[in-house]
Amino acid sequence: MAKRTFFVAGTDTDVGKTLVSAGLLAAANQQGLSTVGVKPIAAGCEITEEGLRNSDALLLQQMASIKLSYAQVNPIAFEPAIAPHIAAQQQGRRLDADRIAALCRGVMMQPADFMVIEGAGGWRVPLNHRQTLADVAKLLRTPVILVVGMKLGCINHTLLTVEAIVKDGLRLAGWVANRAEPQMSCYDENLATLKSMLSAPLLAEIPYLETCTAEAVASYIDLAPLIADQ
Repeated sequence: MAKRTFFVAGTDTDVGKTLVSAGLLAAANQQGLSTVGVKPIAAGCEITEEGLRNSDALLLQQMASIKLSYAQVNPIAFEPAIAPHIAAQQQGRRLDADRIAALCRGVMMQPADFMVIEGAGGWRVPLNHRQTLADVAKLLRTPVILVVGMKLGCINHTLLTVEAIVKDGLRLAGWVANRAEPQMSCYDENLATLKSMLSAPLLAEIPYLETCTAEAVASYIDLAPLIADQ
Protein backbone atom coordinates (compact mmCIF):
# COMPACT_ATOMS: atom_id res chain seq x y z
CA MET A 1 0.00 0.00 0.00
CA ALA A 2 1.18 3.54 -0.76
CA LYS A 3 3.06 4.87 2.28
CA ARG A 4 2.42 8.57 1.74
CA THR A 5 -0.68 9.69 -0.14
CA PHE A 6 -1.73 13.30 -0.65
CA PHE A 7 -4.77 14.90 -2.26
CA VAL A 8 -3.69 17.86 -4.39
CA ALA A 9 -6.33 20.60 -4.43
CA GLY A 10 -6.36 24.08 -5.91
CA THR A 11 -7.77 27.46 -4.98
CA ASP A 12 -9.43 27.53 -8.41
CA THR A 13 -9.18 25.99 -11.84
CA ASP A 14 -6.04 26.66 -13.90
CA VAL A 15 -3.81 27.38 -10.89
CA GLY A 16 -1.20 24.74 -11.72
CA LYS A 17 -2.42 21.62 -9.88
CA THR A 18 -1.16 19.28 -12.55
CA LEU A 19 2.28 20.87 -12.85
CA VAL A 20 2.67 20.83 -9.08
CA SER A 21 1.45 17.23 -8.89
CA ALA A 22 3.91 16.21 -11.60
CA GLY A 23 6.63 18.25 -9.89
CA LEU A 24 5.95 16.45 -6.62
CA LEU A 25 6.33 13.11 -8.40
CA ALA A 26 9.56 14.26 -10.07
CA ALA A 27 10.97 15.49 -6.75
CA ALA A 28 10.10 12.20 -5.07
CA ASN A 29 11.63 10.25 -7.96
CA GLN A 30 14.85 12.24 -7.54
CA GLN A 31 14.98 11.14 -3.91
CA GLY A 32 14.73 7.50 -4.91
CA LEU A 33 11.10 7.08 -3.87
CA SER A 34 8.69 4.97 -5.88
CA THR A 35 5.80 7.08 -7.07
CA VAL A 36 2.31 6.93 -8.51
CA GLY A 37 -0.15 9.64 -9.51
CA VAL A 38 -3.83 9.62 -10.41
CA LYS A 39 -6.38 12.10 -11.71
CA PRO A 40 -9.64 10.26 -11.10
CA ILE A 41 -11.80 12.78 -13.00
CA ALA A 42 -10.69 14.70 -16.06
CA ALA A 43 -12.72 16.91 -18.38
CA GLY A 44 -11.31 18.32 -21.59
CA CYS A 45 -10.11 15.06 -23.10
CA GLU A 46 -9.13 14.34 -26.69
CA ILE A 47 -10.50 11.48 -28.74
CA THR A 48 -7.68 9.11 -29.71
CA GLU A 49 -7.48 5.61 -31.17
CA GLU A 50 -7.03 4.32 -27.62
CA GLY A 51 -10.02 6.26 -26.30
CA LEU A 52 -10.38 9.56 -24.46
CA ARG A 53 -7.07 10.95 -23.21
CA ASN A 54 -6.37 13.96 -20.99
CA SER A 55 -3.01 15.74 -21.20
CA ASP A 56 -2.87 16.30 -17.43
CA ALA A 57 -3.48 12.63 -16.68
CA LEU A 58 -0.93 11.60 -19.31
CA LEU A 59 1.68 13.79 -17.61
CA LEU A 60 1.03 12.13 -14.24
CA GLN A 61 1.21 8.72 -15.89
CA GLN A 62 4.53 9.66 -17.47
CA MET A 63 6.10 11.07 -14.30
CA ALA A 64 5.18 8.17 -12.01
CA SER A 65 7.90 5.58 -11.51
CA ILE A 66 5.28 2.83 -11.15
CA LYS A 67 3.67 2.47 -14.55
CA LEU A 68 -0.08 2.09 -14.51
CA SER A 69 -2.61 1.79 -17.31
CA TYR A 70 -4.33 4.97 -18.41
CA ALA A 71 -7.64 3.66 -17.05
CA GLN A 72 -6.07 3.38 -13.59
CA VAL A 73 -4.65 6.90 -13.74
CA ASN A 74 -7.80 8.51 -15.15
CA PRO A 75 -10.81 6.20 -14.81
CA ILE A 76 -13.44 8.91 -15.46
CA ALA A 77 -12.86 11.00 -18.58
CA PHE A 78 -15.05 13.51 -20.41
CA GLU A 79 -14.42 15.17 -23.77
CA PRO A 80 -15.88 18.66 -23.15
CA ALA A 81 -13.81 21.03 -21.01
CA ILE A 82 -16.66 21.86 -18.65
CA ALA A 83 -17.57 21.13 -15.04
CA PRO A 84 -17.46 17.34 -14.57
CA HIS A 85 -20.98 17.03 -13.14
CA ILE A 86 -22.39 18.92 -16.14
CA ALA A 87 -20.43 16.72 -18.55
CA ALA A 88 -21.78 13.67 -16.73
CA GLN A 89 -25.36 14.98 -16.90
CA GLN A 90 -25.04 15.54 -20.64
CA GLN A 91 -24.09 11.87 -21.03
CA GLY A 92 -26.77 10.57 -18.67
CA ARG A 93 -24.13 9.51 -16.15
CA ARG A 94 -23.93 10.16 -12.42
CA LEU A 95 -20.72 10.81 -10.55
CA ASP A 96 -20.51 9.29 -7.08
CA ALA A 97 -17.94 10.04 -4.38
CA ASP A 98 -17.94 6.50 -2.99
CA ARG A 99 -17.19 4.97 -6.39
CA ILE A 100 -14.45 7.51 -7.11
CA ALA A 101 -12.89 6.89 -3.69
CA ALA A 102 -12.98 3.15 -4.36
CA LEU A 103 -11.16 3.66 -7.65
CA CYS A 104 -8.49 5.68 -5.82
CA ARG A 105 -8.18 3.04 -3.11
CA GLY A 106 -7.46 0.46 -5.79
CA VAL A 107 -4.41 2.45 -6.89
CA MET A 108 -3.46 3.15 -3.28
CA MET A 109 -2.83 -0.58 -2.94
CA GLN A 110 0.23 -0.15 -5.17
CA PRO A 111 3.50 -0.52 -3.22
CA ALA A 112 4.47 3.12 -3.72
CA ASP A 113 6.43 5.33 -1.37
CA PHE A 114 4.69 8.49 -2.55
CA MET A 115 1.31 9.02 -4.23
CA VAL A 116 -0.64 12.08 -5.36
CA ILE A 117 -4.34 12.24 -6.17
CA GLU A 118 -5.07 15.33 -8.23
CA GLY A 119 -8.46 16.93 -7.87
CA ALA A 120 -10.39 18.90 -10.48
CA GLY A 121 -11.00 22.62 -10.24
CA GLY A 122 -11.43 23.98 -6.72
CA TRP A 123 -12.32 22.28 -3.43
CA ARG A 124 -16.11 22.36 -3.85
CA VAL A 125 -16.44 21.18 -7.45
CA PRO A 126 -19.81 19.36 -7.57
CA LEU A 127 -20.11 15.67 -8.41
CA ASN A 128 -23.89 15.64 -8.19
CA HIS A 129 -26.62 17.63 -6.43
CA ARG A 130 -25.39 16.61 -2.95
CA GLN A 131 -21.72 15.61 -3.23
CA THR A 132 -18.56 17.49 -4.17
CA LEU A 133 -15.05 16.32 -4.96
CA ALA A 134 -14.16 17.20 -1.38
CA ASP A 135 -16.24 14.19 -0.32
CA VAL A 136 -13.74 11.95 -2.10
CA ALA A 137 -10.88 13.40 -0.08
CA LYS A 138 -12.96 13.01 3.09
CA LEU A 139 -13.63 9.34 2.33
CA LEU A 140 -9.95 8.71 1.65
CA ARG A 141 -8.83 10.64 4.76
CA THR A 142 -5.73 11.87 2.95
CA PRO A 143 -3.78 14.99 3.91
CA VAL A 144 -4.20 17.86 1.45
CA ILE A 145 -1.64 19.85 -0.50
CA LEU A 146 -3.10 23.16 -1.66
CA VAL A 147 -1.89 24.84 -4.85
CA VAL A 148 -2.39 28.59 -4.63
CA GLY A 149 -2.56 30.46 -7.92
CA MET A 150 -0.79 33.72 -7.09
CA LYS A 151 -3.06 36.29 -8.69
CA LEU A 152 -5.49 39.00 -7.62
CA GLY A 153 -7.94 37.50 -5.11
CA CYS A 154 -5.64 34.66 -4.05
CA ILE A 155 -5.68 35.56 -0.34
CA ASN A 156 -9.47 35.29 -0.10
CA HIS A 157 -9.59 32.14 -2.23
CA THR A 158 -6.85 30.51 -0.16
CA LEU A 159 -8.31 31.32 3.25
CA LEU A 160 -11.78 30.17 2.23
CA THR A 161 -10.38 26.92 0.81
CA VAL A 162 -8.27 26.20 3.89
CA GLU A 163 -11.29 26.93 6.08
CA ALA A 164 -13.32 24.39 4.08
CA ILE A 165 -10.55 21.77 4.24
CA VAL A 166 -10.31 22.08 8.01
CA LYS A 167 -14.09 22.09 8.40
CA ASP A 168 -14.18 18.84 6.43
CA GLY A 169 -11.91 17.29 9.05
CA LEU A 170 -8.83 17.05 6.86
CA ARG A 171 -5.32 18.27 7.48
CA LEU A 172 -3.49 20.74 5.27
CA ALA A 173 -0.08 19.08 4.86
CA GLY A 174 1.40 22.03 2.99
CA TRP A 175 0.80 24.60 0.30
CA VAL A 176 2.46 25.78 -2.89
CA ALA A 177 2.58 29.36 -4.16
CA ASN A 178 2.45 29.21 -7.95
CA ARG A 179 2.96 32.52 -9.73
CA ALA A 180 0.25 32.22 -12.35
CA GLU A 181 0.53 35.83 -13.55
CA PRO A 182 4.00 37.32 -14.16
CA GLN A 183 2.81 40.90 -13.65
CA MET A 184 0.85 40.34 -10.44
CA SER A 185 0.68 43.56 -8.44
CA CYS A 186 2.12 43.39 -4.89
CA TYR A 187 3.20 39.77 -5.28
CA ASP A 188 5.63 39.88 -2.33
CA GLU A 189 3.04 41.45 -0.05
CA ASN A 190 0.42 38.84 -0.98
CA LEU A 191 2.88 36.02 -0.38
CA ALA A 192 3.92 37.49 2.98
CA THR A 193 0.27 37.73 4.03
CA LEU A 194 -0.38 34.10 3.17
CA LYS A 195 2.76 32.99 5.00
CA SER A 196 1.64 34.84 8.12
CA MET A 197 -1.92 33.48 8.01
CA LEU A 198 -1.28 29.82 7.14
CA SER A 199 0.21 27.47 9.71
CA ALA A 200 0.98 24.70 7.20
CA PRO A 201 4.46 24.67 5.63
CA LEU A 202 5.14 26.39 2.32
CA LEU A 203 6.42 23.52 0.17
CA ALA A 204 7.39 25.61 -2.84
CA GLU A 205 7.35 29.10 -4.26
CA ILE A 206 7.26 28.62 -7.99
CA PRO A 207 8.08 31.65 -10.12
CA TYR A 208 6.42 32.34 -13.46
CA LEU A 209 8.08 29.87 -15.82
CA GLU A 210 8.18 30.38 -19.57
CA THR A 211 8.88 26.67 -19.98
CA CYS A 212 6.88 24.64 -17.49
CA THR A 213 8.12 21.10 -16.97
CA ALA A 214 7.76 18.75 -14.04
CA GLU A 215 11.52 18.75 -13.58
CA ALA A 216 11.64 22.55 -13.50
CA VAL A 217 8.88 22.68 -10.89
CA ALA A 218 10.57 19.93 -8.85
CA SER A 219 13.66 22.10 -8.40
CA TYR A 220 11.59 24.49 -6.24
CA ILE A 221 9.85 21.85 -4.09
CA ASP A 222 10.87 20.95 -0.56
CA LEU A 223 9.57 17.44 0.14
CA ALA A 224 11.06 17.26 3.63
CA PRO A 225 7.89 18.37 5.51
CA LEU A 226 5.84 15.75 3.66
CA ILE A 227 8.27 12.89 4.16
CA ALA A 228 9.00 13.69 7.81
CA ASP A 229 5.31 14.23 8.52
CA GLN A 230 4.12 10.68 7.95
